Amino acid sequence: MAKRTGTDGSLLASLPWTLAALGFSVVPHVQYLPIWITVALIICATWRFEIERRRSALPRPWVRVILALACFFGVYFSYDSVSGVGPGSALLAIMAALKLLETRRRRDQFVTLFISIFLVMSSLLREQHIWSLPYLILALVLTMTAWLRMSLADDGEETSVGQSFKTGSRLILYAAPLMLAMWVLFPRIGTPFWAIPVDTSSATSGLSDSMSPGDISSLSLSNAVAFRVKFEGRVPDPIDRYWRGLVLYRFNGRTWSGWDPKSERGGQNELLVAGDPVRYQVTMEPTRQQWLFALDIPLEWSRSEVFMGPQYQLAREQPVDQRMAYEATSYTQYRIDPEMTPYFKSRYTPLPSGRNARTVELAKSMRQVAGSDESFVEAVLSKFHNEEFFYTLNPPALGSNPVDRFLFDTKRGFCEHYASAFAVMMRAVGIPSRIVLGYQGGELNPLGSYLIVRQADAHAWTEVWLPNRGWHRVDPTGAVAPERIEAGIAGAMMSGIGASWGLSSPIAWLHSMGLTWDALNAKWNDWILGYGPDKQESFLEWLGMNEPDWRKMLLTLTFLVALMVGIISIILMMRYRPPPKDRAAILYRKFTRKAGLPPNCGETPQAYAIRLAEDRRELATDADLVTEQYLLARYAPPNAGAIESLRAAVSGFNN
Repeated sequence: MAKRTGTDGSLLASLPWTLAALGFSVVPHVQYLPIWITVALIICATWRFEIERRRSALPRPWVRVILALACFFGVYFSYDSVSGVGPGSALLAIMAALKLLETRRRRDQFVTLFISIFLVMSSLLREQHIWSLPYLILALVLTMTAWLRMSLADDGEETSVGQSFKTGSRLILYAAPLMLAMWVLFPRIGTPFWAIPVDTSSATSGLSDSMSPGDISSLSLSNAVAFRVKFEGRVPDPIDRYWRGLVLYRFNGRTWSGWDPKSERGGQNELLVAGDPVRYQVTMEPTRQQWLFALDIPLEWSRSEVFMGPQYQLAREQPVDQRMAYEATSYTQYRIDPEMTPYFKSRYTPLPSGRNARTVELAKSMRQVAGSDESFVEAVLSKFHNEEFFYTLNPPALGSNPVDRFLFDTKRGFCEHYASAFAVMMRAVGIPSRIVLGYQGGELNPLGSYLIVRQADAHAWTEVWLPNRGWHRVDPTGAVAPERIEAGIAGAMMSGIGASWGLSSPIAWLHSMGLTWDALNAKWNDWILGYGPDKQESFLEWLGMNEPDWRKMLLTLTFLVALMVGIISIILMMRYRPPPKDRAAILYRKFTRKAGLPPNCGETPQAYAIRLAEDRRELATDADLVTEQYLLARYAPPNAGAIESLRAAVSGFNN
């Protein structure tokens, strides 16, 4: 059996750069990868460096095969799949780690750096944040530097790290004009050529398809953006900024549910609107949910795959797993379903038997005193307003009968507590009611003149049905904390009102910096990520290209690419400095021509002098002198005197 030999240490100088490039390419994936993959990558990188440093042997092939199979099945069991962005990135990362354990030569390093490029590019399949561009450039420069360090170490050249970094940066800088021209001019299409299973682990829904006490109050501590809105014309007042999401109508005594966009499709049939329309564009963050948010209540929308559900909410068949933009037109004055059949009325009035009995009894007694449904609605709102009910983000636990405990014991809650209690009291006396989940308010960013709706603006309100009025919004939160509706979460925080709810007031300058950063993100989303066919056409028209089509764009792109390649070639030729001429070799070739005997391929100067002496014995002394001076001038330390001596010897040589 052959004895295993260790590495020769030839990769020791360039290996740290390869490991650094690989590690930097994995950084965006770490938060999505299972922890064992990150640990395995660190172990493999450390192990491989120690192997090279100690001149140890690489792991045996059967060990690498077992590790590869174990990691493959580890990825499969972690994701229940090996396809898609998430599993694909995990496989790429772990296989790059295992590739280090069989890296013997420069060619293996080249493959590892190539995998690093794939890892960098695959991070863009998840998300393209504004910081993705500087990260991409820095990752490419680092990989190019590692490539150069590897190549220079292989050639035995001594070049500083700074010089390698400058060379890598210069190469990417040369490519930047080509990249920009292709980005602007390459014809865009409305839909991608292919579809891939998108990893939506970074998406945050904010709202789920059910609601229990405390679900929404936890969101009010999140400053994450839910969506941004750009209005055409006047921005509605905060009291009119109700962003309808989904409607819940089933109640089991604690949890509201009932969202099912595929159950039936109604909407618009019994919708009557009045007043001026509000037109706007929504840029919505990924949610992994099917519903979309629109100002209450939408009548028109731009995307063909979006439909209006039976409770007048917008939805689509596929979950929103990528950032999407859509236009909509809404009316803040409307009437919904002025008439209702007994079947649908029974859908919105049931309550579970034996649950929240004290609330049911209270509602019936208040309805008897009120005399009418309208008066009863006002009486319940007055109860919330006049009695010691408090609006708070940290309500106490409510137990199995949450509405009873909230109304009679704790009297502290967030919007979902008040909406749920109000809906239960309506149903207790036969008034149809349902819960609407969405967002309320939003903060106007003066830097971009658009509205930021955050997860903290998540809200729940109630809709009740009354004869001749149909469904209409009743928000009991406004009776307890009107500042929540009039100023929104952001306004309450800035004014200090939110302190009583459990919110801290932000530092003014930090808040201003946050708005600036959000404005930059909005522009990035609009002009970079949202650079589709429409924006491309308008931008090219702004540049002066009349009626741009794909032929004009391709011709212009071809011309610009050829022009830029020519300019870059000229710059490189101007920067090119040919190596200095070898004066010793030139003088030696002059000597061989004077001798009249051409040297053979691969023949050394000493061998040539011997062959010349055998052929022309009278030239032996002069040939030996020229050969001696040539070897000194060519291979000894640089010396101008040696070149002059060689020139004199060649001049004195006579055939």
